[in-house]
Amino acid sequence: MKTHGHLGAPTTQEAAYEVMLGPAQATPFVRPTTRMVEALADVSAATACAKLHQMGITRTFIDGPVPLHREPDVRITGGAVTLQFLPQREDVFSGAEQEDAERKTALWAVLESIRPGDVLVVSAQASHFTGCLGDMLVRYFKLRGGAGIVVDGRVRDAARVRALGVPIWCTGVTPHYASQTELFPSAFNVPVGVGGTLVTPGDIIVADEDGAVVVPQKSAVAVAEDALRHQDREAFARRRLDEGGRLSDYYPLTGDGLQEYLAGRNG
Repeated sequence: MKTHGHLGAPTTQEAAYEVMLGPAQATPFVRPTTRMVEALADVSAATACAKLHQMGITRTFIDGPVPLHREPDVRITGGAVTLQFLPQREDVFSGAEQEDAERKTALWAVLESIRPGDVLVVSAQASHFTGCLGDMLVRYFKLRGGAGIVVDGRVRDAARVRALGVPIWCTGVTPHYASQTELFPSAFNVPVGVGGTLVTPGDIIVADEDGAVVVPQKSAVAVAEDALRHQDREAFARRRLDEGGRLSDYYPLTGDGLQEYLAGRNG
């Protein structure tokens, strides 16, 4: 049974956890359609970032996280679900039994919300010490069909996590569990700041070796259509340069070079 002080406030550590147990979650969000995700499946992070910049959306690159798996073809495209870490404070979340208490927080709750194709985006304030996810949690994420993870912070159990094959972008590794040091998992599926970028639940994440980029749903199809045209033009320019063409004739593709490209497509 909980005990209370003279003002009626809980005094046990368990009662203190009640401030953040039953983790905060925003109003249910709309996941992107299959068409939106598939349209961006062949679009690189660099091209998506550039096209959004041309559309006036300039802060889309999630600065910091890099692929944990360094395979040259590592990439993901999928709708974002979010997890927010906040600083610990001793009267709210600190002390003994932290790891056991995590199962009642947003960390466990967000994993239970994962649907096939989701990308988990974690805001961890670029902490060097908080191991936001480890073997068991990433394993469960994979079993639920998650597509990949982007963490503005670190992960633990690196060898086992790599062996699971889940594409992960993070800032490094650590031996710490999620709430062992200065942060605790506070809320899920709420807007978060990750690597200097706003991510809202339902945004589309495009990530590859160049990093992770946020594509708003309303821009997805337009970005995809323009990006694929751009990538096709760059493929042509690349071939012509490999064949001995002059850089100024084929990059950027304008003038006579563009006319040559268009003639080849229409011929």
